[in-house]
Amino acid sequence: MSSQELWQDKKRSEEILREVSSIKSKLEPVDQISKALSECREILELASEEGDDSLIGDVKKDLKAIEEKLGDLEITLLFSSSEDRRDAILTIHPGAGGTESMDWAEMLLRMYTRFCEQQEFVARILELLPGEEAGVKSATLEIKGDNAYGHLKAESGVHRLVRLSPFDASHRRHTSFASVFVYPEIENDIEVEVRDEDLQINTFRSSGAGGQHVNKTDSAVRIKHLPTGIVVQCQNERSQFRNKDNAMKILMAKLYHLKLEEGKKKLSKMMEGQKNIAWGSQIRSYVLHPYNMVKDHRTGMQTSDVQRVLDGDLKEFIEAYLHKFSER
Repeated sequence: MSSQELWQDKKRSEEILREVSSIKSKLEPVDQISKALSECREILELASEEGDDSLIGDVKKDLKAIEEKLGDLEITLLFSSSEDRRDAILTIHPGAGGTESMDWAEMLLRMYTRFCEQQEFVARILELLPGEEAGVKSATLEIKGDNAYGHLKAESGVHRLVRLSPFDASHRRHTSFASVFVYPEIENDIEVEVRDEDLQINTFRSSGAGGQHVNKTDSAVRIKHLPTGIVVQCQNERSQFRNKDNAMKILMAKLYHLKLEEGKKKLSKMMEGQKNIAWGSQIRSYVLHPYNMVKDHRTGMQTSDVQRVLDGDLKEFIEAYLHKFSER
């Protein structure tokens, strides 16, 4: 960084600054924990010399805080993949069931938005298609932050909700499904070849809320990648150009994910799983009736505090997933 030549190359300097930030994020917690342990040791030595047991209570509190920091540090070591450090693109689609499932999809959107706030991630809606009565037909979030993809990759799969329906006049119990897929957002240094002749680009009039301009001009953009059949669309922005830019960003992330999965065969299996948003395929169940429970079927992690989870506290579920599935 002390080289003057570095700052003449904008792309290279940005890469170096990201690398420095990444290194600091790993080293600073270690330094902080080391200093805190040294201070605890000094206080204990002082308490021993003076025979003052009142200081031991304070040291116990400090050690508990250190233990929590060590736990957080351990989780960062589980981000073993080169993709884990990247920003993420998260998509939500309701399963069969009409308004019930669309409402569940919106609840998941709120849950992930709250999670991002707690983690100090920046979440931006790239695409949102509201349901006719309630909920959403689809939603796509761009999530920026340290190890955003590493945290959120645990959420890919089908999520199942059991509750007394607020949309049923008889107030009967309903089961709803929604799928969540998370992709690492690609950076400028990743090459994904997309030829113009492989793209089918259509514009159309936006639907739902958004004001006169959004609803009365062909500002929405739908892009189909012909070789893979992947379709993405964006209609949130007033500008057709910005909608196209956001749609391309989502498409590039999905194509990069396809590249990571090594070919069309694995992608087709994943897309089949995406279509089968139903019983037996869920990764996690959220039960609000006849009892309260959230259970992850991959790790066995469960809690009765459903509201805390729906308010975005996913830490214990993500940690359990990382401990079980991360490459060491």
